Amino acid sequence: MEKFENNRDVIILGDSIEALREYVPDDSVDLIFADPPYNIGKNFNGRIDRWENTEAYIAWCYQWLDLCIKKLKHNGSFYVMTATQNMPFFDIYLRKNLHILSRIVWSYDSSGVQARKYYGSLYEPILFCVKDRKDYTFNAKDILVEAKTGAKRKLIDYRKSIPTVYNSQKVPGNVWYIPRVRYRMAEYENHPTQKPTRLLERIIKASSNPGDIVLDPFSGTFTTSFVAQSLMRKSIGIEIEEEYIKIGLRRLGIQGKYNGEVLRRELRSYEYQESPNQKQLALLER
Repeated sequence: MEKFENNRDVIILGDSIEALREYVPDDSVDLIFADPPYNIGKNFNGRIDRWENTEAYIAWCYQWLDLCIKKLKHNGSFYVMTATQNMPFFDIYLRKNLHILSRIVWSYDSSGVQARKYYGSLYEPILFCVKDRKDYTFNAKDILVEAKTGAKRKLIDYRKSIPTVYNSQKVPGNVWYIPRVRYRMAEYENHPTQKPTRLLERIIKASSNPGDIVLDPFSGTFTTSFVAQSLMRKSIGIEIEEEYIKIGLRRLGIQGKYNGEVLRRELRSYEYQESPNQKQLALLER
C-alpha cells in the first residue's frame, strides 16, 4: 500500500479491506459513501468485476461493511450502493448494526444496450444508514429542490386557517433523477462506472459539515473526494487500481506527476456489449 496526502485529503493505493484496517482509526469518520464493484463482470482497467459465485461476493462485502461501521462515528452516516440483485443482502445485514433511514433510487436514462427478455434496470439503489437515529447530520436546507405544486402550479392549501400557496421548495424524496456521466461531459474520466458530481453533492451537503471527514473505500475517479474538497470537507479515498490513483492525484491537486509521468486528463469512451463468443460483458474501447 502507498499513501498520498495534502493538508486536507488522503489517497491510499491498496486493497480497501487492508487500508481500512491499517490507515483509518475506528470511530473517526463522519460520512462514508461506498460504491463497490457489483460482481456483474465489468472491466476496471483489466481487473474483472467477477467473483466465483454470489456467496463469495457477499462474504467479501460483509467484511468491508463491518469495517466501515467500525470507522464511522457514533453520529455518522453511511451511504452504500450495489447492484439491484445484491441490495437485499446488504439491507438485511446492515439492519443488525445500523438504522436504515431511506432506500434511495438513483434513476437515469440509458441509450446503451438494454435487455430483450426481461425488464432492464434503469436505476441503482442506495441505502442511507446511521448509527444513532436521534443524533446524525442532515442539512435539509442545503439540498432543497423545486416543489412543482407550489413553484409552478401555485396550488392553494385550503386546509390551513389562512389559505396559503404550497411551498416552492422541498427536501428531495427518495427517487433521484440524475443523468449518468457520459463521454465528453466536462466531468468525464476514464472509468466505466463513474458517478456524477450532482449525486455526491447532494449526499455530502446533506450528511456532513465543513471540516468533517468523508471516506470512500472504492474511490474510482475520486469524485467523492473531489466534491468533498470543493465543499470544504476532508477526504479519505481508497483505490486498488494504480491508473485510477493517478486520476485522484490530479483531480485533488495532490501532485502533478506520478513516477515521472505528467498527469493529464485523457478521453476514451466505454461501451458494454455481449461478447458473441464468451456470452459475457466485454469492454470495448474506441
